Amino acid sequence: MNVLFWITLLLGQPADTLQPFHLSGHAQGTTWHITYYSTDSTVLSSQIDSILDKIDSSLSLYKPYSLICQFNRDPHGILMDEHMSVVMQQALDTYRTSSGLFDITVQPLVEAWGFSAHKPDAYPDSAVIQHILPCVGSDYLSIQNGYLLKAKPCVHIDLDGIAQGYSVDVLAGFLEQHHITSYLVELGGELRVKGRKPSGERMRVGIEAPPENEFAEAVVQRIMSVDSGAITTSGSYRAWHERGGKKFSHTINPRTGFPADNELISVTVYAKKAIIADAYDNALMAMGLAKAMEFVNNRKDMAAFFIYRDKNGAIVSATSKSFNALLYP
Repeated sequence: MNVLFWITLLLGQPADTLQPFHLSGHAQGTTWHITYYSTDSTVLSSQIDSILDKIDSSLSLYKPYSLICQFNRDPHGILMDEHMSVVMQQALDTYRTSSGLFDITVQPLVEAWGFSAHKPDAYPDSAVIQHILPCVGSDYLSIQNGYLLKAKPCVHIDLDGIAQGYSVDVLAGFLEQHHITSYLVELGGELRVKGRKPSGERMRVGIEAPPENEFAEAVVQRIMSVDSGAITTSGSYRAWHERGGKKFSHTINPRTGFPADNELISVTVYAKKAIIADAYDNALMAMGLAKAMEFVNNRKDMAAFFIYRDKNGAIVSATSKSFNALLYP
């Protein structure tokens, strides 16, 4: 995912026994930042880098030796490790509950539209899309005895729409294993928060939005105030290409094979875990505002903030029923 958040850490005066520790680095083609409160520096940047490197060895399309690349090359399937197993279970669950709008088998479409390491010489036309679509569909995937299997050799997967959220959860779990109970973990704009600052203040997180149009430089739209949970965003204005004078985003509709084309500019999702929020922010972007709003309001485990273009072309926002309680007054 892209960096879609501006993190506000208005630190209060630390208590005598707790100090804020700040870590940062580069991984998964983006940056990561961690702030945690502890009596000493029990977690180091080198440990975080090591964890992220192991996740990349499983889930990164940019490492030829990774498990996901092995799966895409193999005509039948592979034995998964723990990282891939967790992500695949969530990916398939999200596929089912989103009626197929979140689909990790879109990898050939993502590549055809130029949103991968391999850039096409030309964007696909309808004939090319129709040729690819028979290889798209998570119904072609199955899990048996720890193996991820494919029904067709041409089925390839792309976990970019969920892997960073999972990575955030893994880092949060690592902090908790070291008895850290107050932290903010951010990777590529995907966040997970637990606890409060020593002053008793909740963590504050800014939601980005474009100032004038969906492809312009982003600005802070709203401030969230939370003490637990995960926050992720998917938006059309960070990753896009242009065709025939029209800009299109990286969100691919797996039903049509074409980039999603609706009024939504960005969707910010709040959920218990980042892997859940990360998967659903993509699905909601593909649904469009009305269906996405109905979907979130029918679930008790998430809330969402939508930025969209109305019928008059103005950029406006809307929230699900439970989201307003998360906003800073």
